[in-house]
Amino acid sequence: MKPLVILTGPTAVGKTAMSVELAKRINGEIISADSIQVYKYLDIGSAKVTQEEMDGVKHYLIDELEPDENFDITVFKDKAVKYIEEIYSKGKVPIIAGGTGFYIQSVLFDIQFEDADADAEYRKELEETVKTKGPEYIHNILRNIDPKSAEIIHYNNVKRVIRALEYYKKTGKPISEHNEVQRQNESPYNFVYFVLNDDRELLYERINKRVDIMVEDGLFEEVEGLIKKGYSRELNSMQGIGYREVFDFFDGNLTKEETIEKIKLNTRHFAKRQLTWFKREKSVTMVDLNDFDHDKEKVLSYMTDLLKNKNII
Repeated sequence: MKPLVILTGPTAVGKTAMSVELAKRINGEIISADSIQVYKYLDIGSAKVTQEEMDGVKHYLIDELEPDENFDITVFKDKAVKYIEEIYSKGKVPIIAGGTGFYIQSVLFDIQFEDADADAEYRKELEETVKTKGPEYIHNILRNIDPKSAEIIHYNNVKRVIRALEYYKKTGKPISEHNEVQRQNESPYNFVYFVLNDDRELLYERINKRVDIMVEDGLFEEVEGLIKKGYSRELNSMQGIGYREVFDFFDGNLTKEETIEKIKLNTRHFAKRQLTWFKREKSVTMVDLNDFDHDKEKVLSYMTDLLKNKNII
C-alpha cells in the first residue's frame, strides 16, 4: 500500500505551519482539505495559506476555482486522488492537510457516493424553501428523518442538509446509514491520521485573536470587493464562516461589532464540531500540543518517528 499522511485538527490549532514543516522533513507535498481555500479571492476569511507560509512546499487545491464554481465532496475526492498519484510520480509523500473531516474520510477510506444530481427538481424545491423559510426549517425536516446526520451537519451547511434529504427521498434510507457502511471500508493506503489538539481555552483564545486579525487585514473590504465583482451570498463559496456573517452586515442585519462577535462564536462552535468528528474517526493519532509543551520541534520529532515506524518514510 502506498503512503499517505493526514494532518488535521480544529480551526486555528496550527495545521498550516505544522504541515509545511512536516512536508519539508519527509519530502512531502500538501493537498488542502479545505472547502473555502480552494476558491480564488477568498483569502482573508478563509485564513488561506500564503506563498510565504508555503515556504517552497507545493500545495494543491488552493486558489483553483472561481467563487461561482461548484466544489463538493465528489469534486474534492476526484481531484485529491489525481493529485495523490501526481505526488507519487515525483517520488514524494502526499499530505492531506485541512479541517474538513468528511473530505478527508472520502479519500482515506475510498467512500463511494450516490449520484447527488438524481433529483434536480427536489433540490430546487428545497433551495426555494431555504430562501422563504430559512435553513433551520429544512434542518428540522432532516432531524425528523435522520437525527444522526442532523447532529453532525450544521443547519447553515445547506448543501449537505439538502444532499441528505435528497438521498432519503431517493432511497428511503437515512444517509447516515450509508455513510456508516462506507466508513467500514479498509483504506487502500498505508497511512497515519494525525489530529492536532490543544487546550480548549487556548484554542478559543487563538480563534478570537485570529478573527480580530482578519478584520484588521481587511475582511469586510474583501467581502465588499466580492460583492462588487457580482458574487452573491447564495453561492456555496460564500457559506464559509466569516463570509456569511459579513454578508449579513452588508444586508443591514448586524452591526460591525455584532458581526465580529458572531464570527468568533460560530468559529468556536465549528472547532468543537470538528473535534467531535475527528475523535470518532477510526485509526486517528491524537496529538495534544499540551503533551509536548507546545514545542513544535517535539511534535515534529514525534510525528516523523511514527511515520518511520509505519514505513511511510
